[in-house]
Amino acid sequence: MNRFNMKDLTLIIFIAFSVWSSSFENCCAREGRHRKQSKAASVFVKKPNGYGSNYNHPGRRMLSSAIFNVLDYGAKGDGNADDTKAFGAAWAAACKVEASTMVVPSGSVFLVKPITFSGSSCAQNIVFQLDGKIIAPTSSQPWGSGLLEWLDFTEITGFTIKGKGVIDGQGSVWWRNSGNMPRTKPTALRFYGSSNVIVTGITIQNSPQTHLKFDSCTTIQVYAISVSSPGDSPNTDGIHLQNSQNVVIYGTGIACGDDCVSIQTGCSNVDIHNVNCGPGHGISIGGLGKDNTKACVSNVTVRDITMHDTLTGVRIKTWQGGSGSVQGIRFSNIQVSEVGTPIMIDQYYCDKGKCQNESSAVRVSGIDYVNVKGTYKVKPVHFACSDNVPCTGISLATINLDQAAQESQPFCWNAYGELRTTTVPPIDCLRTGKSSSLRVQSKNIDSC
Repeated sequence: MNRFNMKDLTLIIFIAFSVWSSSFENCCAREGRHRKQSKAASVFVKKPNGYGSNYNHPGRRMLSSAIFNVLDYGAKGDGNADDTKAFGAAWAAACKVEASTMVVPSGSVFLVKPITFSGSSCAQNIVFQLDGKIIAPTSSQPWGSGLLEWLDFTEITGFTIKGKGVIDGQGSVWWRNSGNMPRTKPTALRFYGSSNVIVTGITIQNSPQTHLKFDSCTTIQVYAISVSSPGDSPNTDGIHLQNSQNVVIYGTGIACGDDCVSIQTGCSNVDIHNVNCGPGHGISIGGLGKDNTKACVSNVTVRDITMHDTLTGVRIKTWQGGSGSVQGIRFSNIQVSEVGTPIMIDQYYCDKGKCQNESSAVRVSGIDYVNVKGTYKVKPVHFACSDNVPCTGISLATINLDQAAQESQPFCWNAYGELRTTTVPPIDCLRTGKSSSLRVQSKNIDSC
């Protein structure tokens, strides 16, 4: 009996020790995890010194992640105080942390002077969350003798600007030339030397000049944004592309005083689709070759576009005296309503009173027009090609354009190609075969 009790007691002691040991290990593990979490929180949620009063602002999102709110860096957001330094400080902090988010909160208006957000030494995949409103100064002092950009992002890799906020250039003081503003007008939002950039959700309005520009960039996505300025605002391009490749623009509405989308030299692999354009000047490639320069544009697709009340529809424009080429362009499923000239190639482009006649020109070839329909106000088709460098490889199919006012006939000059279907109106002026000047052309044009 005693032996049985001793064995039973030993078993009970062993079980008790095992339970206690397990509880102790779990307690230590929980304490270790707590210490690690506390350390991580101290890295990612850093409350700047001197700005404790703004830390719990309604616009501040309290998350245990890399969030950098401009209110925490001294921004007032009242539309009057200068918030430029606060934006610069928030950017400098966000720049150091990969996949961080710089927040411009809703419910506030931020006055920001010209500023450059440099990404040359930044971590990648930063998000600029714009839910509030950023406005440009309307006095001349911040602009000095004239600047080309207002909000300038340079040399950034893996960057997204998104949200429901607004960038307002307050351009009316520039358009009507009041307030002694400088002659040089800035672009509202520019990206330079950047790659893997996404712009989505935001509104850009009333820019003094171009609203959104990409220069020397690669792998760009622009979608679900709104661009807006009056139809009579001068030189206010919606989106301007220059020396940029692999660009996609879609699901966007653009109303402005110049080209809805402008594609300049050095651009290739550009896809624009499901865009609503108007008022404005349409979607344009060029002007190219100004001041006897070489221009190269290739592999551009413009499809599923709606245009209303625009100067032109889909246009290619080049200056006399240039060199290089425009090739591999396709315009398809273009719906136009009361557009001046829906289809245009103009190799005599001149935006001043008089331009000198030149023999050389940017070569235009391999241009497809498919399913362009609607109404025009001036002329259905205008192909004005160079005397010495004719347009070649023009293809038209399913063109149906009716007059909205008085009827006008298509115009062609030195344009070669083919009609794949009957067209309305008939485009009988397009030449077939090969131009006798092609031999001269191949000698005098620089290849791209």
